[in-house]
Amino acid sequence: MTDGKHRCKTHERSERVWFPIVCVVAIVVLFFLNLLFGAVRIPAGDVVSILTGHVSERPIWQYIVINSRLPQAVTAMLCGSALAVSGLMLQTAFRNPLAGPGVFGVSSGASLGVAVVMLLPTILNTPLSILTSSTPSAFNFQLSTLLAAFIGAMLVLVIILAFANMVRSNVMLLIIGIMTGYVASSAISLLNFFATDKGVQSYIIWGMGNFSGVSLQRLPVFAAVSVIGIAGSLMLIKPLNALLLGEQYAANLGVNLRRVRNLLLVATGLLTAITTAYCGPVAFIGLAVPHMARLLTGTDNHRTLMPATIAVGAAVALLCNLICVLPGDKGIIPLNAVTPLIGAPVIVYIILSQKGH
Repeated sequence: MTDGKHRCKTHERSERVWFPIVCVVAIVVLFFLNLLFGAVRIPAGDVVSILTGHVSERPIWQYIVINSRLPQAVTAMLCGSALAVSGLMLQTAFRNPLAGPGVFGVSSGASLGVAVVMLLPTILNTPLSILTSSTPSAFNFQLSTLLAAFIGAMLVLVIILAFANMVRSNVMLLIIGIMTGYVASSAISLLNFFATDKGVQSYIIWGMGNFSGVSLQRLPVFAAVSVIGIAGSLMLIKPLNALLLGEQYAANLGVNLRRVRNLLLVATGLLTAITTAYCGPVAFIGLAVPHMARLLTGTDNHRTLMPATIAVGAAVALLCNLICVLPGDKGIIPLNAVTPLIGAPVIVYIILSQKGH
């Protein structure tokens, strides 16, 4: 009996050892491939030389690797991890396998903020329209877009938090979030209807999502906010494990359900707001990656599942970004044209596997 228990513990330890190693190797390989491939072909040896601090014979190569591909790869890692951990927390808290970061309308709120900046000037036909301005105002347009997305997302979060203090049921709060998202989407549809063709085109391009919107100068702010949100999520591991057994059981264990719910909403709202503001409304990563992590780890224990979800989210986002740039000089594939190819089969598999339940 003792030998059997010992073999079981040894097997569990071996499973816990190989998975982190595989994740780290996958992230490192995908990260390097993101630096290697793009519109301009750069030899692998030159990429390694540039990363190790050596001056490249071609300055343009050094600029592309350091100022374009490196921030894009780091942004993909952080965005994937942030959206994935947000999806995991929402799925656990609301006991709904189809819950995702956009379920409370935070992504829709961010999209509405961007729609106001992009489409409203064309509707009003004002001479101050940023869309018709010259190149020097392009930076102001990008900054305005980011600020509008962040403000829109946080306004929706404030609304949800206000309802969270009045509604005790998580299901009712979930419905309120969905309805808030519908209202924001309705406003976006109206703006698209009255906007000019150029304005609608610009908004559609933004809505396709991309990881190239974070420059090297803006990366520290994006990284700091993302890391703070992810760190806050890790602090919720214990109450999330208690919620797996039901709200009543968690309350009997001394978990303050309202406090946990508010902290969870703040964390998911902050992560969704910052990623949507900088990268657009990225689809499926927050919904599918937690299920992928569960399948790979075979556990619902958040002490293992949450770090795994963060790692898998980073790897999946890097893979999606790599697929987007594979056409090279022929162009870049929109991000939201790639993420469903990975996420949709996972969701279909989860639905079919739970059909009997």
